[in-house]
Amino acid sequence: MSTLLNAQALCSDTAFGPLFINLTFTLKKGDRVGLIGYNGCGKSTLLKLLDGSLSPASGSVSVANHCLLARVEQHLPDSLHPLSILDAVLDKLPVAEREIQRWRAEALLAEMGFGPAERALTAATLSGGQHTRLLLARALMTSPDLLLLDEPGNHLDLPTLLWLERYLNSWNGSFIVVSHDQQLLDNVTNTSWILRDRKLHSFALPCSAARQALAEQDASDALRFKAEQKEIDRVTTSAKRLAVWGSVYDNEALSRKAKQMEKQVERLKENQTDVTAGSQWRLQLQGDTLRADRLLELDNLPVPPAFGLPPLFRTPVARLKSGDRVAVIGRNGCGKSSLLRLIWQHYQAGMQAEDLKIHPRVALGYYDQTLHQLADDATLFEALEPFAPAAEERKMALIGAGFAFARHGQRVASLSGGERSRLLFIGLTLARYSLLMLDEPTNHLDMEGKETLAETLHSFAGGVLLVSHDRHLLKASCNRFWLIENGALEEWHDADAAWERLREPLPDSLVATDVAQDNLANHAADDLLEKLIELETLLADDLARKPKHQKPQLQAQWQHEIRLLNARIESL
Repeated sequence: MSTLLNAQALCSDTAFGPLFINLTFTLKKGDRVGLIGYNGCGKSTLLKLLDGSLSPASGSVSVANHCLLARVEQHLPDSLHPLSILDAVLDKLPVAEREIQRWRAEALLAEMGFGPAERALTAATLSGGQHTRLLLARALMTSPDLLLLDEPGNHLDLPTLLWLERYLNSWNGSFIVVSHDQQLLDNVTNTSWILRDRKLHSFALPCSAARQALAEQDASDALRFKAEQKEIDRVTTSAKRLAVWGSVYDNEALSRKAKQMEKQVERLKENQTDVTAGSQWRLQLQGDTLRADRLLELDNLPVPPAFGLPPLFRTPVARLKSGDRVAVIGRNGCGKSSLLRLIWQHYQAGMQAEDLKIHPRVALGYYDQTLHQLADDATLFEALEPFAPAAEERKMALIGAGFAFARHGQRVASLSGGERSRLLFIGLTLARYSLLMLDEPTNHLDMEGKETLAETLHSFAGGVLLVSHDRHLLKASCNRFWLIENGALEEWHDADAAWERLREPLPDSLVATDVAQDNLANHAADDLLEKLIELETLLADDLARKPKHQKPQLQAQWQHEIRLLNARIESL
């Protein structure tokens, strides 16, 4: 097989130390690589080094002359938000070629599931799953031989995730995909790269088998390290004993022998087997049981995508008590996140209504998938203050989670997505909540984190409302399932049956209705809605802070602008 890419002695540094050192590998035509590792270990950085977006601290990357390479970013660039979907794809090409290649862009968009009516929509109005399809279409415009995909499964609902799996299996080129979705990687890859302890471990195996092989290698290394350490301890003890005897009896031969043994110890230590440090953080969520017949009650609650808009669905009478772990599942855009956001807004405002009742003694914790609860300009230490006022408690929690003391003054804005997610989970761990709402918590969790999250949720003492597309997490941790489909919320007792329902395509009449409604909303109010949601998020985040950290003048300004925007939207 022909070589597509070579990396030699690749190193990457940060202000807080190296991410990885001396990575050397070759990628050949036909390789379909899954790149995995702990959060913050440098997976996204490695992809950027391979496509030239970043320069390594040392080492080199060489791409074969015949190899065209394209990277599918993790997030849609801000510069594309005002463009139409079609223009966003053509933007990848030189200006002179865009009109000539328009037919190709339209064909790719059709292949990605975008109909003719959707091509004029602005990129900013798309859901997370549609962003992934758009970014993939942009990358394919150059007909690459090698695709670099950074977390393509994030924000995807089950039908879209299955579509991505089918697409990657049918694609003829090679790829490197960063993902924490073990099932996806098992189904589409033939090679696994595990980035750990600043090194790259390569296996010609899919993900599950590679992780098992590495675990067996770790166990073997640990036994070898233990035997080597036992020998080091034995020789060290003998050397000390000989040194004492040589000194007491003034015996030069014994002293010389002791020095020889000390040098032997140094050689043994230099050649000692390396063992993994493993993950420095174990996710734990401590909850409080509130002895009440219900923590939360919904009764014909309308759930709109934003204030002032028609509801996406209405809830039946639904109650949640301590010990209930409810999974909220459905297609992208059905209103899962909107439901959690609506409950959170009522809780923050201290509102009680006939259609939404929250027990007055409930302590509610919320994991927002946008991670906006953590202020960008706050330090790691400051960001945890709303969860735990005690300074020593915050400091020890950060150190225990792998954030060295030197990093406690680091700004939240500089963290990777995975590290930012870890920081929010540290906050949720410090606080003891009786009701926990988690909106797509696995988007930035590594595989070990997902497994631990499932375990800790299973034993969580309070109530849980969980939005996720991770089938393993939901089955392992939840005991109730709310399915949102066709504008209604229903409780299902069989998770597999609910997922089978989601595999079924929507009836044409419902698809046509959805498209018509989406087009109307997108064309008439897309910019206004985007600004409204941004302002409501800023206001909610500021109100969630302690009073001394809030900005009353900005709050008043945001509230005034929100009223104006609502009036304009209602007039459309």
